[in-house]
Amino acid sequence: MISKDNLAKLLFPHSKVREIQDDMILDVDNALKNKKSLIMHAPTGIGKTAGVLAPALAYAIKNKLTVFFLTNRHTQHIIAINTLKKIKEEYNLSIKAADIIGKKWMCLVPGVEMLYSGEFADYCKTVREDNKCEFYANTRTKSKLTVKAKAVLSELKQLSPCHTETVKDICSKYRLCPYEISALLAKDADVIVTDYYYIFSPAIRDSFFKRIQKDVENTIIIIDEGHNLASRVRDLMTERLSSFTVKRAISEAKKFKYNKARESLVEIKNILENLAKELKEYGETIVKKDEFAKKISQIADYDDLVSDFEFIGDAVRETKKQSSIGSVAKFLSAWQGSDEGFVRIIEKKPKAIILSYRCLDPSLVTRDIVNNAHSTIIMSGTLTPTLMYKDLLGFEENTVEKSYKSPFPVKNQLNIIVPETSTKYSLRNEKQFRRIAKICSDIVNETPGNSALFFPSYYIRDTVNHFFTKLCRKTTFLEIPNLKKEEKKELLEKFKSYKNLGAVLLCVASGSFGEGIDLPGVLKCVVVIGIPLQKPDLEAKALIDYYDMKFSKGWDYGYRLPGFNKSLQSAGRCIRSSTDRGVIVFLDQRYCWPTYFKCFPIDWDIKITKNYLNDIKDFFSKK
Repeated sequence: MISKDNLAKLLFPHSKVREIQDDMILDVDNALKNKKSLIMHAPTGIGKTAGVLAPALAYAIKNKLTVFFLTNRHTQHIIAINTLKKIKEEYNLSIKAADIIGKKWMCLVPGVEMLYSGEFADYCKTVREDNKCEFYANTRTKSKLTVKAKAVLSELKQLSPCHTETVKDICSKYRLCPYEISALLAKDADVIVTDYYYIFSPAIRDSFFKRIQKDVENTIIIIDEGHNLASRVRDLMTERLSSFTVKRAISEAKKFKYNKARESLVEIKNILENLAKELKEYGETIVKKDEFAKKISQIADYDDLVSDFEFIGDAVRETKKQSSIGSVAKFLSAWQGSDEGFVRIIEKKPKAIILSYRCLDPSLVTRDIVNNAHSTIIMSGTLTPTLMYKDLLGFEENTVEKSYKSPFPVKNQLNIIVPETSTKYSLRNEKQFRRIAKICSDIVNETPGNSALFFPSYYIRDTVNHFFTKLCRKTTFLEIPNLKKEEKKELLEKFKSYKNLGAVLLCVASGSFGEGIDLPGVLKCVVVIGIPLQKPDLEAKALIDYYDMKFSKGWDYGYRLPGFNKSLQSAGRCIRSSTDRGVIVFLDQRYCWPTYFKCFPIDWDIKITKNYLNDIKDFFSKK
């Protein structure tokens, strides 16, 4: 156990250090002192945020470094800032911090939330340069800060650390740009709490670091919920062009009388249709880089066409917030990128043809960042196996890998595999779905309280639910795709109100509730039905082939393990505190396969059983 004096030196903000948390704190401190990176599988309840952020801040202040705390969850922004506030109060320490979310979500201009991120970036640039943004003009005059902006900046420095919502509220009161003010706070900050793409989007990072006058070499990067990073970076580096966007661009060119551009866009629409003409609905095929580029070059010189579309896009955005012609230009520019680590696919949907340039290898972006920083610490409750993340993200060989046990009492959790069914594609039929419904209904009817069922897809969920509702004796709630924040909150509140009576929430592993929700004391049982594997499409095949070539682990890295980790994320919704008691059921015979079984956390003591109802009865009969 770390002494109180050492905890104080490491700025730990709580009076008591948790079990296992002290090991984590020392591991972080040692990694920082030795200028190494650290990959941590750390289950819920250890206290990851305080255990990592406190020693990182202590080291950063002493060595004049900047801590970047990266998270893609709004709730985690709040936890990180609250941890900094606690450190400030506990040690009477002046902490300079900035909390920055996506620029679009900080913007006070009405209606910008409807724009895609790329469209917003172009719109923002245009209105600033043309001096048409009231909020920016009130903040800067000829690049110099206004008197009003200086006063607000001074006020926020006194309040620091504060949440981005506080910055937005104060800036709204004085009609200032929250992003500009936050970037100024970041310039002098000890800690910057922000989203992944401020570090891992090359264009955004270069612009942001130039603005705040910092460099990667003098940073400590903490990546929260790190199991998401590889897929997030792949999405970030992927570009798509749909026939729908091209049609909008044609209408835009006609409206603004860019006749030559309109003719070119009609030709691009024809090229997409010809590339997809042999495809059936939902069909897809690989497209070679030159195959598309040569067809575009027959319209006009490729680079000239991109430049013309970019110019028109800028002109259009002076009149309205978005430009489809600008979106076409962005895609054409991206298409000229490298083939290594990417795949090019065209697909036919019911209402659109989509041509995409998809990133397969996140390490093309992450490798230099994580290895050039003073230290990079990546953590998650499902960062397993750690070696996979080390490989996928391009960490150096001397990176430290740690897997911690759960701090919660083992007796409070029953983990079982029921090998009675499977959602494997070749085994799907009505009999299988009826059997899944029967097992799930028996389990939730036996559970004293609320249960959640996680399915690999909405199709399987809805098919099983057709039989399940006739067998389940409890109230059921269905997750709806693409829930808004308030809708999600409302659904959870209704579900929680049945805590004593018992209800069942039927969700999808990759939906709104598969991760990022905490229901302590509410969930008594989670059933994970099947394995949420990626659809076996051309992108999945390309991933498997690529990781086979690179690591000889194509099926594991490109297909099986990412799906398995989604199962673990869903399972993790059950036990959220040291007093929670609950049952986690993995309902699929594939969980018994060595490929998957070996990946369960070592302290889970998972049991394979067909006598699951008696096991569940026995568990809940013990207090």
